[in-house]
Amino acid sequence: MAAAAWARPEMSVTFRAEIMPGRTRAERTFKISKVFPNGRVTLYDFDGEHREGAFEPINFLREKARNTLDGNSLTNGEDRHTR
Repeated sequence: MAAAAWARPEMSVTFRAEIMPGRTRAERTFKISKVFPNGRVTLYDFDGEHREGAFEPINFLREKARNTLDGNSLTNGEDRHTR
């Protein structure tokens, strides 16, 4: 299981731009359907097995940062409604 620790089913992954030139990040992003013991994954709506190196590094804080930019919280961690 250690080889597959980088990925989980239903997790979103984004192909590196060099692999899909001319496509936006959204067009290069897919959800993992299955993770194999060797660390390769299959994706929904995209054929084949793929290795970790085909994708951009996983940024687990990206969603948190996106929420901050959307105004859901302040950069210093304070809740805007408690000011």
